[in-house]
Amino acid sequence: MQDKTAETVAVIGAGTIGASWTSYFLAQGCDVRVWDPADGFAERTQTFVARVWPILEQLGLAADAAPDRAAYCETLADALAGASFVQESGPEDAAVKTELIAEIDKHLPAELVIASSSTALPVSEFQGGAAHPERVVLGHPFNPPHLMPLVEVGGGKKTADWAVDRAMAFYEAIGKSPVRLRAEIPGHLANRLQAAVYREAVHLVAEGYATVADIDRAMAGGPGLRWAFMGPHMTYHLGGGSGGIAHYFDILGASQERRWAALGDPDLTDEVKQKIIAGVEQEAAGRTIDELTAARDETLLNLLKALAKSPG
Repeated sequence: MQDKTAETVAVIGAGTIGASWTSYFLAQGCDVRVWDPADGFAERTQTFVARVWPILEQLGLAADAAPDRAAYCETLADALAGASFVQESGPEDAAVKTELIAEIDKHLPAELVIASSSTALPVSEFQGGAAHPERVVLGHPFNPPHLMPLVEVGGGKKTADWAVDRAMAFYEAIGKSPVRLRAEIPGHLANRLQAAVYREAVHLVAEGYATVADIDRAMAGGPGLRWAFMGPHMTYHLGGGSGGIAHYFDILGASQERRWAALGDPDLTDEVKQKIIAGVEQEAAGRTIDELTAARDETLLNLLKALAKSPG
């Protein structure tokens, strides 16, 4: 349990990511004001919050945290009234985001930050329509935000340092693990790392080296376990023994370069896509998306509990 935060967060866009953000902000003791242009968004978001609330209770709620601290607003202006931080989670479309961010900007004091959950779009592609583009930042969560600690934080060409500083401090204060991006790049950071692994996973399927299920099993039972608490650089640092990563480079650097040179560059042809789709269906073994999601969330919950007890 922790003291309630003084933050009032406006969640703009209540799809899968926005609903998950809403759940997390509520669990951290924030007041949350939610708006989405779609009909029925309030009921859908409330249903989502109710479904994940028992999981959040197990992770630990802030003092006074409660689902009824959310206000579901009829207009964008109502949602922004009184907000101290804005989390935009609209469609992944530069034109739509540009228009939405510009409209949000009109209703806020100039010192308040507007953070976007943009999955891959650089901030520079959608901040230009705002009268105060200097306060528009990236606040990209890893899915699902109510469970995954990571938030990627950065700015665009017109973003001020103070806005990125404020976003970093906000996410840290509510228990996230933010990383600061030093420059813009499509896909940001984590999705690029993930894309590099998935490119090779697709190549291995396309070339017939292994099945979809075996590739997933190899990742989950091998690197994935270590990567849950230790990134690739630190993993190889330990792989170098007492000499650390410097020794690793000395003895296995050339081998690493040979592996890089042998990595594939696949195309998602119809044939390759069908191979992967068939493999995923076989691996899923009849389980629905909801069933798989529930199993994923339960495993994430148990993993987060275990990591919380680790020495770090």
